[in-house]
Amino acid sequence: MSTIVLADVRTDTERQAIDSWAATHHPGATVEPLAEVDVERLPEDTVLVPARVVWLPPVRDGRRRSALVDAVLLSNPRKPPAFRQASIRKRHPDRVHVVEGAPATIGELRGPYEQQQAEGESFAAFVGMRAELSAERAELELVGDRYKVPRLVAEQISSSARFQQACAELAAELGRPTAAVAREATDKMSSFVATQSRLVRDVFDSTFSRLYERAWTVSVDLDTLGRLRAQNEKTSLVFLPSHRSYVDSLVLSGVLHQHDFPPNLVLGGNNLAFWPMGPIAQRAGTIFIRRQFGSDPVYKLAMRSYLAFIVAKRFNLEWYIEGGRSRTGKLRPPMLGLLAYVAEAVESLDGADATIVPTSIVYDQLPEIAAMAQESAGGAKRPEDLKWLLKYARGQRVHRGEARVRFGEPFSLRQALAEAGEGRARLEKVSFRVMDEINAATPISATSLAGFALLGAADRAYTAAEVEAILAPLLIYIDDRGLPGPDPALCRGLGLLTTLGELTEAGVLTTFDGGPEQVWSIAPDNHPVAAYYRNGALHHFVDRAIVELAMLAVADGTVGPEGPYVPGAAVDPDAMLAAAQAEAMRIRDLLKFEFFFPPKDEYLHRLGAELDLLAPAWRTVNPTQDWVYEALFANAGKLFARRTLQTFFDAQLVVATYLVSLRGERMEKQTVLTDCLGLGRQLALQGMITSKDSVSKDLYDAAYRLAENRGAVGDDEAPEQQQARAGWLAEVEEIRERLARIADIEAEQASHDEKQEVR
Repeated sequence: MSTIVLADVRTDTERQAIDSWAATHHPGATVEPLAEVDVERLPEDTVLVPARVVWLPPVRDGRRRSALVDAVLLSNPRKPPAFRQASIRKRHPDRVHVVEGAPATIGELRGPYEQQQAEGESFAAFVGMRAELSAERAELELVGDRYKVPRLVAEQISSSARFQQACAELAAELGRPTAAVAREATDKMSSFVATQSRLVRDVFDSTFSRLYERAWTVSVDLDTLGRLRAQNEKTSLVFLPSHRSYVDSLVLSGVLHQHDFPPNLVLGGNNLAFWPMGPIAQRAGTIFIRRQFGSDPVYKLAMRSYLAFIVAKRFNLEWYIEGGRSRTGKLRPPMLGLLAYVAEAVESLDGADATIVPTSIVYDQLPEIAAMAQESAGGAKRPEDLKWLLKYARGQRVHRGEARVRFGEPFSLRQALAEAGEGRARLEKVSFRVMDEINAATPISATSLAGFALLGAADRAYTAAEVEAILAPLLIYIDDRGLPGPDPALCRGLGLLTTLGELTEAGVLTTFDGGPEQVWSIAPDNHPVAAYYRNGALHHFVDRAIVELAMLAVADGTVGPEGPYVPGAAVDPDAMLAAAQAEAMRIRDLLKFEFFFPPKDEYLHRLGAELDLLAPAWRTVNPTQDWVYEALFANAGKLFARRTLQTFFDAQLVVATYLVSLRGERMEKQTVLTDCLGLGRQLALQGMITSKDSVSKDLYDAAYRLAENRGAVGDDEAPEQQQARAGWLAEVEEIRERLARIADIEAEQASHDEKQEVR
């Protein structure tokens, strides 16, 4: 049995280094470059040992890394030019290492070659590819997982039997030659495959990290990171972050790089592939894909094949399941296309899996909010280009507080798919689980609470003491629920002044200090911006708000076991509870395009937990109207329904009113949304809607989708459609009346408290 060291070398210096290393580690072995070895004629028991020279960069700031100066000077310290290698080897031997890949015999390599490669593919090419990949794995043990990147991607995919079979099947459907489809798919794959470079990776991290490092102090959930590291040894990780800023990917990349995770392959829209950002980002791991490619079956085949390769090789993925940045601060509806491809890859590969990592990234301040709020109000989106990038970078020189990276509970995609059943609905179930986990992990910031407080109060200026009084019950609730809240010190005393000051500097609030006390109010026309901050935490209060509305329906006698409640009549507590639960589910149904809710049984359990806080005796008492009203009145200072839901039902009122007004006119969706912006502004000026932030194209879009779901959009002359519109409008008006009733309860309690203080 003979041994051949397959030397992956570019220069004489590298060959000398491997010769010297082989003499010590494999005495008697032949050292040859792969290209000079005729593997077809070697005996089956010949052992092949891949080996390569690894050049490490010099130590900079305590660690070995490349820097921007290396790229500027066209000098890659990981691949030094031939004329410098001998000097480096002599003067800095610590920078030169020989690594050895896993050895294999010719016979051991023939098995996978025959199983995996398409017919006609060269055995020598297969051996060369396996040798390079084996040496690459050995190199990673030296340089760290943060430099783990896929190599020879197009070669591995295009030469595989799986890919050739898929091309043959698609060619038969299209009536085209298989070879032509395979060539086109390979060409299209090359347009989005991330050609990662360790030099560019280092330069990218050190250069573009400046877009966030000066603006935010980043904090991260270290406990979950530890669990993810162990899981990454078994499966690829699929990070699905919330999308609020252009720097989301940079922030997450910095966190993972700092903790020695392999870099994510980031799927992003090709709108950001402009020069110089695009070429640099692609070499740093970004996969730029078309926004829409459903009509191109060959492109779809290339994308499916690429994602299957990534899953099979356990590389990590990242994309933004919302499809774009949130314009309102809430999560947008999930886009299922990429999730479908990854799910298909997992199920098509024996034993393969991917761990889904719901990820929340939130910021104390975000300079992009004003522009996004303007877009939501009907403004045009400015295209991204180099000029835009330079302006954005200049704006990042101001410190804007903290950026928080938190993770929901990771879960197995294979298991989640099995639990979700069959059909397209299962992907929706998985995606809703992702969104629910992101929401659960999203921390409540002091700035979001301040927005919640001021938007829910009368539209006037407030002293710090008044704001603190509004925030106090919110902090109690957050503590009682064990929610990921802010540092309470930032909502009281001097800390609150700091929070209000941050929002004032960001232009969200305006302040007046010419009187005895300084006061703050929402800046004119900036209610949508304040709402963005509020909406980032709003989902934490939605269940409580729905419970309050259902309880009020019982207290007002509009809900009972068999229709409206009759005062004085005997009540079956279980029947009354069932009626109240049905009312809660009806309200939830009105909000299903605004928030993400778990399945019914789990949701009712959550409502029970809310009742435990709001009315602890609910499980043992007879829920009469008087008892329910007293429970609400006792919590008047801690009622959240009006502040949480008024905006959304005001938006629904606008769309429902508009649709009811149509008579025989068929309007396209975009026309409806544009017209609703005008109607919404009018109703706000008339005082018919109370939340100025509800004038939003995004909110009207969600209301329109609800109308479609309820059969209120389509044939404007159909009587059943007019009935659906009128019925929806009546429900919205009923909920808004209930919210107004809660406002009365709050005012009644406030008056009662003032009288008590006077006494």
